[in-house]
Amino acid sequence: MKLVFIGAAHEVTGSCHYLEAGGKNILVDYGMEQGVNAFENAPLPVEEARIDYVFLTHAHVDHSGLLPLLYAKGFRGQVFTTDATADLCSIMLRDCAHIQMMEAEWKNRKAKRSSSVEGQEPLFNMEDAEGIIRRIVPCNYNEMIQVCEGVQIRFTDIGHLLGSASIEVWLTEEGRTKKIVFSGDIGNKNQPLIRDPAPTEEADYVVMESTYGDRLHPKDRLDYVKELAAVLKETFDKGGNVVIPSFAVGRTQEILYFLRKIKVGRLVEGHENFPVYVDSPMAVEATGIFQENRRECFDAEAMELVNAGINPISFAGLKLSITSDESKEINFNETPKVIISASGMCDAGRIRHHLKHNLWRPECTILFVGYQSVGTLGRSLVEGADEVRLFGEPIQVRAQIKQLRGLSGHADKEGLIEWLSAFKEKPKKVFVVHGEDSVCVSFAECLRVEHGQRAYAPYSGTVFNLLSNEFEYEAQPVMRKKKDKPASGVYARLLAAAQRLLALVKKSDGLANKDMARFADQINSICDKWE
Repeated sequence: MKLVFIGAAHEVTGSCHYLEAGGKNILVDYGMEQGVNAFENAPLPVEEARIDYVFLTHAHVDHSGLLPLLYAKGFRGQVFTTDATADLCSIMLRDCAHIQMMEAEWKNRKAKRSSSVEGQEPLFNMEDAEGIIRRIVPCNYNEMIQVCEGVQIRFTDIGHLLGSASIEVWLTEEGRTKKIVFSGDIGNKNQPLIRDPAPTEEADYVVMESTYGDRLHPKDRLDYVKELAAVLKETFDKGGNVVIPSFAVGRTQEILYFLRKIKVGRLVEGHENFPVYVDSPMAVEATGIFQENRRECFDAEAMELVNAGINPISFAGLKLSITSDESKEINFNETPKVIISASGMCDAGRIRHHLKHNLWRPECTILFVGYQSVGTLGRSLVEGADEVRLFGEPIQVRAQIKQLRGLSGHADKEGLIEWLSAFKEKPKKVFVVHGEDSVCVSFAECLRVEHGQRAYAPYSGTVFNLLSNEFEYEAQPVMRKKKDKPASGVYARLLAAAQRLLALVKKSDGLANKDMARFADQINSICDKWE
């Protein structure tokens, strides 16, 4: 019974943990890395085709974004997650595949123009996204689920995103049962729309995030409606646009909630009828999913509006942009407006086009409403860049760059400690992950010294034996280096198929001799054909 740390170890994105118990290979999250990551991630301990199950905490791409790649490399197991996360993944994973395919197409066009013969294949395609979506098993909150013999799980609302959950996992091997809790991303209290994180009371081991483990949100919470209204009035008075880079799922719906209050209260004097554009097909779909899951996931304040027949994230003047032509028309309309577009860190998507049209205009405001990872365009703008490059062109930064401080889907240091303190007995070990290098170190030290927790911040590749309560291997940090170019195209598909075949062979032990013999004959026949 082992726990191996793969992704988001001393880093914020690319969450992935591996469990081995009772002959089963399990992943908890399989996320995409975003921005600059300093350390190399250890490879999965087994081939992708040998993974039996994935337990998914929530739909954000830094936790779910590589699931289509898992399918492309032969995974045919089940993905367990909450109902709302399953709904969100149905759009987010397709969007990930679309971005992969579009970026590969753009790079190939660029290569042709420069007479390069090198082709670029997407990391995965839409078929892979559709394939993994079909493997998802939707689950209810607070329901005990028997995954297989020796493995049980339960999802608890963690208040970070619609459908987000901490996951309790019970593993039984050699007649002994151990319980490990994966926090996922722990939500901030008193967020609009969604509920506060629910506590968990018992665990042998805890794997918890530490994104904001070195800082506190303001004690006196900002009046976000008032602050946002002030930004709108200042910008509209100058004749400019307010451009909001926003995560399509979660943060966009929160901003719509605030904007509805501003509209109803007529808080932007002289511009009461300002238009709001949501320019992200995924955000539009996600907003619909929020509506569908409102009774399971909305908090009491939002439900008061729903029960009164009021849509808390819709209002007069809201315009939803779906097609590329509709997106292009936004910047040809001179009326001062709000433009909400993805991605939230400005590293892909339609937001980059809106920045190109508005960054150089001193009358405009770029308003950031979420975390910006190191190495992203959003982080550069927040840190005061005078010039950025978009679509190969230098763009002067003359617009106002502002942030709504404290608006976060993540708990701060106190919130993280409060969640951990809810356990009736201190766990045997608390593993601190999903934070920048210095944050993981300092938060683990805080838990040890100030709270008496047996806390440890593992690096990628660390192996812990859950039965003996001992480390089998304590990995040291390996700085990221340029990787060899991966196999691409049809050859990559062939390698993935070979991995899947090998996984089937390894699982065939125990079949009847005649069945194994027939299987061997079929493999040899294929080899004879191609040799």
